[in-house]
Amino acid sequence: MNSELPRDLRHNVTVNLLDGAFFGFGQGFASFVTIIPLFVSSMTDSLLLIGLIPAIHNAGWQLPQLFIAGRIARQARIKPLLLGVTTFERLPYLGLALVAFLLPRLGAQAGLVAVFGLLIVQGLGAGFAANPWQNLIGKIVPGNRRGTFFGLQAGLSSMLGSLSAVAAGLILGGFSGYAGFVICFVLASLLMAVSWGFLAWTREPRTPSWMLEDASAQPELFTRLKQVLEKDRAFRWFLLARIGSMFATIGYAFYTVYAVQHHGVSKVEAGLMTGLLMGVQIVANISMGWLGDRLSHRLMMEVGLAAMGLSALLAWWAPAPAWFYLVFALAALGYVATWTVAMSMTLEFGSEEERPAYIGMANTLVAPANILAPFLGGWLANSFGYAAAFAASAAGALLAVSVLHFRVRAPRVP
Repeated sequence: MNSELPRDLRHNVTVNLLDGAFFGFGQGFASFVTIIPLFVSSMTDSLLLIGLIPAIHNAGWQLPQLFIAGRIARQARIKPLLLGVTTFERLPYLGLALVAFLLPRLGAQAGLVAVFGLLIVQGLGAGFAANPWQNLIGKIVPGNRRGTFFGLQAGLSSMLGSLSAVAAGLILGGFSGYAGFVICFVLASLLMAVSWGFLAWTREPRTPSWMLEDASAQPELFTRLKQVLEKDRAFRWFLLARIGSMFATIGYAFYTVYAVQHHGVSKVEAGLMTGLLMGVQIVANISMGWLGDRLSHRLMMEVGLAAMGLSALLAWWAPAPAWFYLVFALAALGYVATWTVAMSMTLEFGSEEERPAYIGMANTLVAPANILAPFLGGWLANSFGYAAAFAASAAGALLAVSVLHFRVRAPRVP
């Protein structure tokens, strides 16, 4: 990719790939799925609190994006705003290290209050940083290369995150008490600082004054929201497809537990399946991003979400444990379509001055579905069995694919 790009573009692609790579490397040492839940479980037995950890992060990432859109549209340069708000996304990792270090003196109750306070700050910091970051990428990377960029960045992030997750496990196993958590969170903080440094190295062109004047002349947030939804029919359908994709992921959370409980899959084999999922995700991020640039991101979303629906049906039907390797591989394609490919496709809507509002709507308006879907999945699995959760997942995928194929026609942005 780099050999074909003009000098500033080559520089920006390089430093932003490294930003994402080191960000993912750091997150592996403080994973919202493994490390932080393990830390919280040392202070409480509450499954509700432990289950809130990824939910806080996901909701924090999506909900605030619309509310910062107006300010982004008025910035001649986005990078200073982004560097400021993303600090609140990264500093909490250092706060977690401090809590782990002081926990024997703080006690479990104060420790939990501090941890969840830091998680809320981190989630909101990520949410307020997400919109300016996507706009910055939209500004410095041409439309016909964004899918490749997002795919490469996500692939590098996942790869290094996998390595640091393994290293975190070794660290926690090698140190007694809370020392292992302190080391993991400190390493996460240091790598987040390195990531911030690469982001700060971005060369951002100044937005022309006439674009800023157009942005300043736009009506207030909710009036603009109403106008966009009224005039842009394709985007309305895209939002519905995104909502469907949130429900398509319901089954994803239950595959490992179902395979172990109902098919007798060993923990070692479950680990191999998880490793396959992560490996396919790395390859899918890169390949689906590249293919999206050359064919269409809409097509890649359709393929990925169809794979997610098929994974749920296969999990429901699977007559033998070996089928779950295919279940996890298909789920990985769906996960990439739901997040990485969807991010590239969102940038195809609206003009450059409208882009912050479009990005904000594509996330904030979809957030309630993202929050509701896990609760619905848990209720279905508890009340009617795993088959009901898998059926709901397949139905969400079918809705998303149908809407994308028959109703969404996103313009390609140069």
